[in-house]
Amino acid sequence: MAILMLILMNIAVMASIYLTIFVIEILFGIRLDGGTISGLAILAVIVGFSGSIISLLLSKWLAKMSAGVRVIETPSNEAEKWLVETTYKLADKAGIPRPEVGIFDGPPNAFATGPSKSNSLVAVSTSLFDIMDLNEIEGVIAHEINHIKNGDMVTMTIVQGVLNSLVFFISRLIANILAPKDEEGNTSPFAYMAISFALEIVLSIFASMLAMWFSRYREYKADEGAVKLDGPEGIYYALAKLGQIPKEQIALPSEMKAFGIVGFISELFSSHPPIEKRLENIKRIARELGYNV
Repeated sequence: MAILMLILMNIAVMASIYLTIFVIEILFGIRLDGGTISGLAILAVIVGFSGSIISLLLSKWLAKMSAGVRVIETPSNEAEKWLVETTYKLADKAGIPRPEVGIFDGPPNAFATGPSKSNSLVAVSTSLFDIMDLNEIEGVIAHEINHIKNGDMVTMTIVQGVLNSLVFFISRLIANILAPKDEEGNTSPFAYMAISFALEIVLSIFASMLAMWFSRYREYKADEGAVKLDGPEGIYYALAKLGQIPKEQIALPSEMKAFGIVGFISELFSSHPPIEKRLENIKRIARELGYNV
């Protein structure tokens, strides 16, 4: 299923790129020539944003499929009833439309996703109920609600789209300068593609570092929002517990890692700050808000 979704995603991205180029050339009469600065810039924006926008639009569907999320239409037990009521309560308090509420079998984690505040999903793993009390789970939900309130899914899409566009544009611009040319001034296509491909790899590493820096900043803001929305104890002790669990036991599918409650890898390339730093940040915010910590 994961391979099928990846294939369908790639087909959708390529189709959207060719369709956008066709519309621009036919309806607006603009010839997208990658040999010109303006043409290359437009192509870079189309290529850079296509995948990000499609991923955003399909984010809820992809999350449900990849993580096996079951949306709670009618609660089947007290835990599901509490989960729905608590999520709705926090959404109302945060002043956002009530999201879909889902549950999935998997490691202790939670995430929020969706293309907009009015079309979002908060999902919690069943195992979270095995290791946390309800106050701690409420803190986790408050964190995810703040991702929705802050519009993090959309801002991450914009950030990723801008970075993708810059990588595409800069790599091909430099490749056009460095690639050898024949006597008539025509650039060697093989050298051009080889250089641009190598530059894309290098620049993508730096772009990923910038995207992950923004993601870590976003996590701090969601923690801060959780404290303001629900107090510091729930989110603090939830993170403290998750910090004691081996990393491989709390991993989400790759598509969901940036929007989960916890993440890992080396700090420079991690979508989440170290839990120790988040706990210190929560204590600082709590003191600023007058909580006795």
